[in-house]
Amino acid sequence: MRSLYVRVLLVTVYSIAISSFLGYYVATAYYHGSQKPGNDAKLMRTAEQIRDHIEQYPEAMGDYLFSTAQLGYRIYVYDEEGNDIYFGRPFAKNDLSEDAKRRVLRGEAYHGVADYPNKAFETGYFDNALSNTVGVSVSAEAEGYALFLRQDSRFQFDELRMFFLVMFALTVLFSIPYFLLSARYLVQPIIRLTEATKKVAQGQYNFRIPMKRKDEIGQLANHFQKMSLELERSDRTKKEFVANVSHEIQSPLASIQGYADSLIREDADPEQIRYYASIIGQETRHLAALSRQLLLLSTLDHSGYTPGKQSFLLQPQLRQALQLLEWQLAEKEVAVRMLIPGKLMIYGDEVLLMQVWSNLLSNAVKHIPAGRSIHVQAAQEEGTCVVTIADTGHGIPEEQLPYIYDRFYRGDSARDRRSGSTGLGLSIVQKIVHLHGGTIEAESRPGEGTTFAVRIPDETVR
Repeated sequence: MRSLYVRVLLVTVYSIAISSFLGYYVATAYYHGSQKPGNDAKLMRTAEQIRDHIEQYPEAMGDYLFSTAQLGYRIYVYDEEGNDIYFGRPFAKNDLSEDAKRRVLRGEAYHGVADYPNKAFETGYFDNALSNTVGVSVSAEAEGYALFLRQDSRFQFDELRMFFLVMFALTVLFSIPYFLLSARYLVQPIIRLTEATKKVAQGQYNFRIPMKRKDEIGQLANHFQKMSLELERSDRTKKEFVANVSHEIQSPLASIQGYADSLIREDADPEQIRYYASIIGQETRHLAALSRQLLLLSTLDHSGYTPGKQSFLLQPQLRQALQLLEWQLAEKEVAVRMLIPGKLMIYGDEVLLMQVWSNLLSNAVKHIPAGRSIHVQAAQEEGTCVVTIADTGHGIPEEQLPYIYDRFYRGDSARDRRSGSTGLGLSIVQKIVHLHGGTIEAESRPGEGTTFAVRIPDETVR
């Protein structure tokens, strides 16, 4: 199995090879389509200048062609008697047809460079074939000649060939360590991320990835660091939740077990039996309430859960929530003042919002002294239904306000435990409100009371 380091190196080399291959192909096509006709025309002008000079000085034709060949040309001359004369280096291929020679003798121009066959990976520029020339007819001392000419590419590039060969070899040599360093630079952060994922898989979250890069890999490392911190928080919350649930279940179970054992004692009198039975019933109801709330929280926490929203009248629902607490209100002689417009509509899940009002009102009744009052009011504000539930109880200390929505949090654990509170009510309220896209805020002053303001947006007016 190849490592990522080797894969990056191979992909880099492969990409360079393919790019070079495609670049050479495109360059060849460019030469055939654009450069080759221009090269043919340039050679033709040179051949015409040679012809004009020979016709002006016919007696120096041989010396002139010899000197021209020394300047980097290959020249072939064909006379009327069929003789072949070469000046400069010999051609690699003598593939010029007799018909082409005769036509040039008759005065036609030969454009062998422009008409040279196109090949995908051959430019033709370096092909020293006799057919890859230009030809013109020349008259010297009453004799006719066919003169064929092309540049001697070897003559022109011999001095540069070794330079380019050495340059290419050194480029490859220097590129190898550069590719190795580049691959290491790219792969090293991923190796660190791999090690970090192993730590996360083992439950280790308290680590830091040393990364100063600002590119995509640096962003990935930063996001991974944030993810590990979030996983640590989630794992800690889960452990605390499990511990709290275990404690909440263990306490009533221990009470039920102890009082059940007391019931079967032979010396227990009827009064004690009734007392023990009432305690068992109270703890059983506490366990039942706890299980219902845990089930509701599990449902609300599910990522795919969506409330079934619809518009309904708010006033009847709040009246129903107060009716469920009627005996508690009467027992404490708590006065309730409700200011809710009769036609005020709210958009949401009717069952879940009923849970919100019930929990908030139940908390207010539990934590308010006898003879005090509760105020419930609602209004429509800029497409949002605002419900306010305020009591005149003892209030919540300022240092406890940030934690009141935490699961199983109870400011006065002993008193709330006796009242049957599970510490999940406000967590459920907050979760339901957030599922509706709303907000919940709490304000409290010790000795004056607590106010909860719930804002539920009306999505039907958007």
